[in-house]
Amino acid sequence: MRGGSAPRCPVCRSRTSAEFSPFCSQRCADVDLGRWLNERYAIPVEDDEDDAPPEARPPLSDED
Repeated sequence: MRGGSAPRCPVCRSRTSAEFSPFCSQRCADVDLGRWLNERYAIPVEDDEDDAPPEARPPLSDED
C-alpha cells in the first residue's frame, strides 16, 4: 500500500521543509509574502447588493 505523497512548496513545487512549512525555504516564503503584498493573490468576496459602498454610507453617530 502506498502512502500519500510528500507535501510540495506552493511556490516552486519542491519538497517542503519542516522549518519553513508549508514552503521549502525562506526564499519561497518571502516570494509568497511579496505576492500577497503586491495583491497578486486575493481572497474573493461576494458583494451584497443591499450594502452601499463604505464611502456612500452616512457616518456613525456618537449618540447611543
